[in-house]
Amino acid sequence: MTLYLINILLALTWAAVSGSFTLGNIIFGFILGAGALYLIREQVGSLGYFARAGKLLALLWLFLYELALSAWRVAVLVMTPRMDIKPGIFAYPLKADRDFEITLLANLITLTPGTLSVDVSEDRKFLYVHALDCSDPDALRADIAHGFERRILEAFR
Repeated sequence: MTLYLINILLALTWAAVSGSFTLGNIIFGFILGAGALYLIREQVGSLGYFARAGKLLALLWLFLYELALSAWRVAVLVMTPRMDIKPGIFAYPLKADRDFEITLLANLITLTPGTLSVDVSEDRKFLYVHALDCSDPDALRADIAHGFERRILEAFR
């Protein structure tokens, strides 16, 4: 986010130096600023616009895939004559420590059918998740760790 604000400041600086505050000139300044920030991306310690956009698209794709897969699993589970489920709550150890990352993870889990984020521990080390079928909580933890949380950390760090 700060990289984006720096790019806007570079665009406005370009417009001030060139003496033309037209929309086309500000857009040109924005493109020049993006190019300059791309050249120094390693020194700034940022992924850059295109790499971050790719990571965000990967997170979106994973969410849509998990949404469809879990909706199918819940539909099959509900349609079976004998539901052999063990609902329960398990504690998921968080690697994410920023409020935005924890909130996004909790919301993605809640939006996925069959799971619901219940609470975050006081020390923000654990996320409590209710699962429709909690017969194997270790597998659920691994799914979250290798899925949503990994993609969130890749996209926002």
